[in-house]
Amino acid sequence: MMAGIRGRNTRPEMTLRKALHRQGFRYRLHKPGLPGKPDLVLAKHRAAIFVHGCFWHRHEGCHWCSIPKTNVDFWNEKLGSNSQRDQRDIALLRKSGWRVAVVWECGLKTRTIDVIEDVSAWLQSDQPYFETEVVRPK
Repeated sequence: MMAGIRGRNTRPEMTLRKALHRQGFRYRLHKPGLPGKPDLVLAKHRAAIFVHGCFWHRHEGCHWCSIPKTNVDFWNEKLGSNSQRDQRDIALLRKSGWRVAVVWECGLKTRTIDVIEDVSAWLQSDQPYFETEVVRPK
C-alpha cells in the first residue's frame, strides 16, 4: 500500500501550485541541482518551497504524524532519516542564499486559504524562512 503513495504532484502540492499560479507567481517544479529538489522554486524571489506530508516528514505535534504499529524499528529509522535529510537540505539552501518555506499537509487540509495567503505574503516579504504551524483537526 505504501508503495502507491506518490512523491510528486500530491494533492497538497497541487493545491498550493494552482493557488500561487492564480495569484501570478511563476515557478519551476522539483528543480534538479538544488538540495532536496524543492517542490516549487521561484527564482525571481530566490525562494524554494517544500510541501511536506505530515506522516513522511515527521511534523511534530501533528495528528497525522504517527508511527505504524507493525515493523516499528524500520519506520522509526526511515522516517527519522527523512527528517534529518530535510534539515540538511534546508540548511544547504539557506547557506547558498535561498529563502526557504515548508508548507505542511495539515495546514493545506484544514485551513487552505489562510496557508496560501501566508505563503503569498512570505514570498513578497524578505523573510529568509517560513513554516506553517501545526493544525489540530476539528
